[in-house]
Amino acid sequence: MSQANNRLLSLDVLRGITIAGMIMVNNPGSWSYVYAPLGHAAWHGLTPTDLVFPFFMFIMGISTFISLRKFNFEWSKPTLFKILKRTVIIFLIGMGIAWLSLSFRTYRSLESEELGFFERFLRAITNFEHLRILGVLQRLALSYGATAIIAILVKHKYIPHIIVFSLLGYFILLLAGNGFDFSEQNIISVVDRAVLGVNHMYKDSGLSIDPEGLLSTIPSIAHVLIGFLAGKMLMQTKDNHERIQQLFIMGAILTFAGFLLSYGCPINKKIWSPTFVLTTCGLAATLLALLVWIIDIKGHKRWSRFFESFGVNPLFIYVAAAVLSILLGNIFITYSGELISIKKFLYEIGLQTYLGNYFGSLTFAVLFVIINWLIGHFLYKKQIYIKI
Repeated sequence: MSQANNRLLSLDVLRGITIAGMIMVNNPGSWSYVYAPLGHAAWHGLTPTDLVFPFFMFIMGISTFISLRKFNFEWSKPTLFKILKRTVIIFLIGMGIAWLSLSFRTYRSLESEELGFFERFLRAITNFEHLRILGVLQRLALSYGATAIIAILVKHKYIPHIIVFSLLGYFILLLAGNGFDFSEQNIISVVDRAVLGVNHMYKDSGLSIDPEGLLSTIPSIAHVLIGFLAGKMLMQTKDNHERIQQLFIMGAILTFAGFLLSYGCPINKKIWSPTFVLTTCGLAATLLALLVWIIDIKGHKRWSRFFESFGVNPLFIYVAAAVLSILLGNIFITYSGELISIKKFLYEIGLQTYLGNYFGSLTFAVLFVIINWLIGHFLYKKQIYIKI
């Protein structure tokens, strides 16, 4: 029976499942052919795809507790510097990925202009006026940074109060500011356009509504704080049977509360609604409890080895996948006298032709996950752990 000071393999496996899931749903062969469970909800609602990102954030909260426990959760300049450094690096990596993608798109858009290579290249890499500022990694950075600072500055008994008041306050903002409307009168869009500017935001169906916007960072911080409390519960409980019991109870309460309250506060990933936080944290806790029972108690580990390779270097593999995806979509080859991207060649000329639209698109996503798994598995076998 595992003790609290032993590493829970199930944590790495769940982290790996979420990273593999994020990579798969972000990289179909074609966005025109995606099976319904592998797409995000258009607005209100919840799909399996909507679970992978919040599950990772929940696990990040647990990991934050484990990492800060080494410093006894005490404030000090070195600890604060470490937190801020990690926050800034993750944020900048996220912006770097957005810059790389924008640079390739800009370079292609300048093709019709009579420009030399170097001028065209320079204009492409300096197109900062259209650079998206926020994104997935930026949200992870801000949520981690805020959670970690709260953890070293505030007594942990007050963290539940911070979670409740954050979610309640955010709900009031949504009610008062058309926050549940899919329109640019939505307070989330209004604030982002005022602070970030339209050119630095994600466009959803032509509207400037950023799913990783500024205001919706408030509930995402509460989300990671819930994970932090789950981490505290896990590390302070010595017996794995007690752990899964507490996780199941936590999961049931949060999931039930989220679905019950959704009648007045819709579950919505794109605005990270309070009920989205409660429901996804509850489901994440439940799944983690199930994995603890299967892996750490029953010892059924062979099936999980695939996900371990993702789980021990999650951020590196996510970034590597994002860069590889950009390259596949923007490096062109000549086929039948026509310039097409490598991705288009692999999907349209290969997989789509033989497997059809939807299954070919899914197969491309699965193969893309496997390619990134090979990178992660090599690092895992070499015991190379890339940390920030």
